[in-house]
Amino acid sequence: MPTRSSAPFQPDGRPRCAWALGSPTLCAYHDAEWGVPQHDSRMLWEMLMLEGFQAGLSWDVVLRKREAFRRAFEGFDPARVAGFGEADVQRLLGDAGIVRSRAKIQATIDGARVWCGMRERGEDFAAWCWGFVDGRPLRGDGVHVAASTPLSARMSAELKRRGFRFVGPTIVHAWMQAVGMVDDHALDCAWRRESVV
Repeated sequence: MPTRSSAPFQPDGRPRCAWALGSPTLCAYHDAEWGVPQHDSRMLWEMLMLEGFQAGLSWDVVLRKREAFRRAFEGFDPARVAGFGEADVQRLLGDAGIVRSRAKIQATIDGARVWCGMRERGEDFAAWCWGFVDGRPLRGDGVHVAASTPLSARMSAELKRRGFRFVGPTIVHAWMQAVGMVDDHALDCAWRRESVV
């Protein structure tokens, strides 16, 4: 889950999850995307890769760089990214618009290859992911929000087993919240809590 900034951003006074008050970027993301069930396989993969880039940083940083990431990774098209080689890694390491971490860049390339391998075997990434929650979002109580759960730990282990990296239980739980597999909107979040399913 994104972390809250020390300077609240209050655009219209409507109650939202506290972390969304950190910046205009976080607020817009919260209002339009966070927790909305995502069933597109490519988009689920893109979000998982971005969550990996977020490790050790704030989500606000990644969101502000998202369009640059999309340009750098050719629209997060797994088939194209899977074909990246060392020249592409060097190009990405020189791109000031993204997070320039060799390990995270290589993990994204390898993750594209895993995604493509699943597709070649007839496995739909979205169906596989949503199978962990029986196809329906799990709803938190709106008060207590865990950093990770036994479910995110299980999913993390399976992602790692398949070859994904930067997919620890905390990253996976944040991703599950972001793509709507887990609804952890605050109880008083009038913006989204009753409308995401």
